[in-house]
Amino acid sequence: MSVDLVVRNCTVVTPAGRSPNSGVAVEDGTIVAVGRSDRLPDADRVVDGKGNVLVPGIVDCHIHNREPGLEYKEDWESATRAAAAGGVTTVVGMPNTDPVIDRPEHLELKFERGEASAHVDFQSYVVVTSENLDRIPALDEAGALGYKIFLGSTVGDVPPPNDGEILEAMKRIRETGKRLGFHEENGEIIDHYTAQFKADGKTDPIDHSHSRPVIAEQEAVERMITFAEETGAKVHMFHVSSGSAAEAVARGKDRGVDVTAETTPHYLWFTEDVMRDVGNPARIQPPIRDADERDRLWAVGMDEGAIDCIATDHAPHTPEEKKVDDPFGNTWDAISGFVGLETEVPALLTFVDQGRLTLEEWVRRHAARPAQVWGMYPQKGSLQVGTDADFTIVDPDREWTLDDRDELHSKNCVTPFVGETFTGDAVATVVRGEFVYDNQEVVGEPGYGMRVDVNDGD
Repeated sequence: MSVDLVVRNCTVVTPAGRSPNSGVAVEDGTIVAVGRSDRLPDADRVVDGKGNVLVPGIVDCHIHNREPGLEYKEDWESATRAAAAGGVTTVVGMPNTDPVIDRPEHLELKFERGEASAHVDFQSYVVVTSENLDRIPALDEAGALGYKIFLGSTVGDVPPPNDGEILEAMKRIRETGKRLGFHEENGEIIDHYTAQFKADGKTDPIDHSHSRPVIAEQEAVERMITFAEETGAKVHMFHVSSGSAAEAVARGKDRGVDVTAETTPHYLWFTEDVMRDVGNPARIQPPIRDADERDRLWAVGMDEGAIDCIATDHAPHTPEEKKVDDPFGNTWDAISGFVGLETEVPALLTFVDQGRLTLEEWVRRHAARPAQVWGMYPQKGSLQVGTDADFTIVDPDREWTLDDRDELHSKNCVTPFVGETFTGDAVATVVRGEFVYDNQEVVGEPGYGMRVDVNDGD
């Protein structure tokens, strides 16, 4: 028997454990064997993994690829080129584009653009507003991965439904079997403090952070969990930034509410001091928190398990929008968000090197669990026989520093991770049996990426 591809001489890691001197065999884009290198079949192409670590393809369930309508910031091609270079095999785009993804024809447009130019596989959320509650079943039929509501002010100024409409949306989404996620910040609290800070002449980057206090996030998490408890809807908390919010998620889980949550590398890596050191390029919503909140996010979210997934909130903007040339200037003139697709795997591997995570825990939160939460498992996020041959090969020992944002592959690459040193990096990215990144080069072709089919998730 001969197959298309065999990768040998790796340590294969899944959430269940690790297998040294092992590999994967692929035929027609599907995994046909996982096991010891000397027991794998012959192949048309045999790749030596050189003792590196092979894991299920990384799933980033929260990126802003900006297409359609805002392609000057990013598009499917550039975002998924960055994903490939970062070891990410599947991405999920957010709906705050132009037009917003709020009806089936807009979702179809987003899918069509992805199919024309993506390097890796993809999906998309749809937004819920006061104007489209009646479209929820049609958006499900059109193939949406899940739903999102922006509770507080954010890029794109997508208005939130009122609380009654959110309850109604939850009931309708429950019937689809899919999950509803939130940008969970209380908009009234944020608007109050933003107006107050501006009136008081507070314009430093740290003032933007403090205008969005932890209570705005915590209250929104608590309220949406209460609504989910009432309606039976499955809910998700995007980009949890604080220990206080993670504790609220944990309380919801303890009550039996089907609530899942994600955090990002930047909330685990930095404290709010980055706003004093880097300024507006590190501005993001919700903001990076103080050391106490970060430490409790680690303790409750990661160590005790309130956080299910790692994602990036990859959000490219131009250097002009980020005020790179005036990083400590008037923060209200800057925009929130920065890129993350090429630093997420190195950041998480650095945490592994530091002993904060095991390889198995990393893989569970960065591959298996996001795929499970959003209805893509086991086709994505696993190394099971019969599933898509998506895997990421990493060198866990490589020490390197991101010296310049121009090393990255997005259209706009502002990030506070410039100057940070990592231990670990992606060396190859394989999507459905094809190498899309290898030897520090994106080798896949635009348009190879496919839309992922969705089940009801967990």
